[in-house]
Amino acid sequence: RDLGARFLSLNGNGTSLMTVTSVELTDRGKCATIFFTVFPDTFEKTALEFAKRKRSEFKEFIKENSKLGRIPLLDFEIDTGEKNRQKIDNLLNQG
Repeated sequence: RDLGARFLSLNGNGTSLMTVTSVELTDRGKCATIFFTVFPDTFEKTALEFAKRKRSEFKEFIKENSKLGRIPLLDFEIDTGEKNRQKIDNLLNQG
């Protein structure tokens, strides 16, 4: 999670804030999905396309900055669960 956050921070263009919220390992650690949110959310599509284009660079970043032996297959996704939680919080705070 920390490596994903550092990578997006170092490689982003600064037009939006990308925050890594969680990492999900599947298939016995062979695949990892990095979930993140984007602010403002109007940049979600652009940010997701950017992150997906940078997957091979992210893999190299992990190799250089961690002691993991085998790097899993990496993917990025927007964290819709966190987005929904924020909407619920906003609705509750308005009432």
